[in-house]
This record gives sequence, structure tokens and C-alpha cells, in this order.
Amino acid sequence: MPGSIALAWATLLSLAGLGLLVWQVNALTAWLTLGSLIGYALVYTTFLKHATPQNIVIGGLAGAAPPLLGWTAVTGQVGPEPLLLVLIIFAWTPPHFWALALHKQDEYARAGVPMLPVTHGAAFTRLQVWLYGWLTVAVTLLPFAIGMSGAVYLVGVMALNVRFMVWNYRVWRGRIRKAPLAAFWFSIRYILGLFGVLLLDHYAQAWSLWVTPALP
Repeated sequence: MPGSIALAWATLLSLAGLGLLVWQVNALTAWLTLGSLIGYALVYTTFLKHATPQNIVIGGLAGAAPPLLGWTAVTGQVGPEPLLLVLIIFAWTPPHFWALALHKQDEYARAGVPMLPVTHGAAFTRLQVWLYGWLTVAVTLLPFAIGMSGAVYLVGVMALNVRFMVWNYRVWRGRIRKAPLAAFWFSIRYILGLFGVLLLDHYAQAWSLWVTPALP
């Protein structure tokens, strides 16, 4: 009975949210939100989480949707820039979540959830955190490479990446028992800081254009 009530309430909230998006935002954002909802609540939570140790890699795509939804809510269209933001979160998710999985390995094992440390061991998972960390670093440089952002973003994200990889290195080496949990907590601040400097860069460029006299 409590499960049925929870399902009914979640369905009601989802339908109300989708209706609000169609009414006040646009249909594209509503459809993308529906896809993200199905991907996260049904495909990932119901199936993937208990089916494969690659659960958070595949399911991470649904969790990476918010920047795309925000972009389409404002512009009404999909472009390369929001897809790049999705890619950044998609690449960041494995080192972020596998660090936590290392810390909670025994609990996942008792719950029967096939997280990577449970199925492939801690050493293999630590290596994946290190490798996916480098993938994240490479992807986070793309906004500057394609001209989406400028020098403010580049400097800020490089500083964040250095600290990010320091923690990933500590996880990889496995010499500090508390490193996985510390890396997990820093990864949250990392992604917040990344989007913060991306926003700061946007306003810095706008301010630069405003104060620069127009050429005759």
C-alpha cells in the first residue's frame, strides 16, 4: 500500500510538472524532461542499477540532462553548446559516483547492487576513477576550444581540474583510506565551481563588450 501511494504521488507530480512545462515554457523542454524522467526513474533506477556494474555510466545520461533542459527552456532549441554541457556531466559522473561506491562498497554488496567495486574489485574501480577523471578534464576544455567560453573559464576550470585530479590520484593509489569519500565530496564542489566559472566567464565577456568602445 505505501508503495502504491508513493507511485501515485510521483506520477501526479510528474504529470503536473510536464503540464506546467508545456503551458509556461515549451513543448520541446517538456518532451526532453519526459525522456529524462523515464531514463532515470525507470531505465536506470528500476533496471540498470541492479543489472550491470556500468549502471551509472549508462544511466548518467539522464542525470546529465538539466543543462540541456535549461537551454531549451530559454531558447526553444537544441544546439551543440548544451549538448557539450551534458557531455561534461556525463563524463564527470563515473569518477564522482565510483568514489562514493568505493567508500560504500560493503553496503552495496550487502544490498546486492552490482556496483563496480563489488563486481570488479576496489583496485580496478580506483583505476577507472583515475582514467575517467582524465576524460572529464579533456571534456571540460572543449567549451574554450570551440569558442563557447573565454579565458576566465579556462583559468578557472584548469584550477579546478588540478585539484580534481589530485583527489582522483589519491583514490587511484589507494594509500589514504578516506580519499574516496573526500574525492566524492570535492567532486560535488568541482561541478558546482565549473558551472560557476562558466557563468562568470559569460558575464565577463558581456561586460568586456559593453565597456569596449564600438569601432567606427
